[in-house]
Amino acid sequence: MASSLVSSVSGIAECVFATLFPSDCRLCGAPLVKISRLPVCDECVAQMRPITGSVCSVCGERLASPFAAAGERCGLCRRAAPPFAKAAAYGSYDGGLRELIHLLKYEQVRPAAGALGGMLAEAISTLAMGSEAILVVPVPLHRRKLRQRGFNQAELITRAALKQIGGERFALKPGILQRRRETQSQIGLTRHQRRENMRGAFAVANPYAVKGQEILIVDDVFTTGTTVSECARVLRRSGASKVYVATVARTLKPEARLVELPREVEMQAIAAAG
Repeated sequence: MASSLVSSVSGIAECVFATLFPSDCRLCGAPLVKISRLPVCDECVAQMRPITGSVCSVCGERLASPFAAAGERCGLCRRAAPPFAKAAAYGSYDGGLRELIHLLKYEQVRPAAGALGGMLAEAISTLAMGSEAILVVPVPLHRRKLRQRGFNQAELITRAALKQIGGERFALKPGILQRRRETQSQIGLTRHQRRENMRGAFAVANPYAVKGQEILIVDDVFTTGTTVSECARVLRRSGASKVYVATVARTLKPEARLVELPREVEMQAIAAAG
């Protein structure tokens, strides 16, 4: 009886909210009927799904073969191991997830940090970090960009994620890493140009604080990995024992096209991969 009464009151409240404060979802345009600080409908959020399929065991890039074995690395990670032990992301940087990140970064819709934080928490849960204590370091913004935007989106998302994870294992340390110079946009740059653009952009404020520590670098998006790799490099150089990376989203290669195989060959490939 009590639960049905609460449900009825909640439904009435939502109807009143929709009538007095009409609004549309910022992603799909559908009317919002639920009381929420986030101007995005439940359906749009539900469509932001985790990455599936075969991905590199180190950087998380999509592997070309749909039958890749667990633990397999991509070509880049086989040729040169990155300075971080493992990177994980929740979803692909496209569609609604990309738009939700942009709502936070470019339109100052801060409630989006809560939803993105939940996704980041899921990405963090997939990292097999061995230490009891993990220092969590959001990728910093340059002070001019921070003044312009008013907040560091990576830090907001990280705080929301750690609030959902709970416990004392993760210690947020946003001041450990500093961005000492501005960098140009990475869009349109080659891999080599991206590395040169980021070289020397970050510095460790207190090397003593990271010596012998396991560190988790957090950002909103992993594109080519140049930014987080430079962060990991300077942290390792300052004495960090191991560095991990977690992001809400990452860019992925297009889905590999599956070649039509004879049924018996297909089954053998699946068995070998499993």
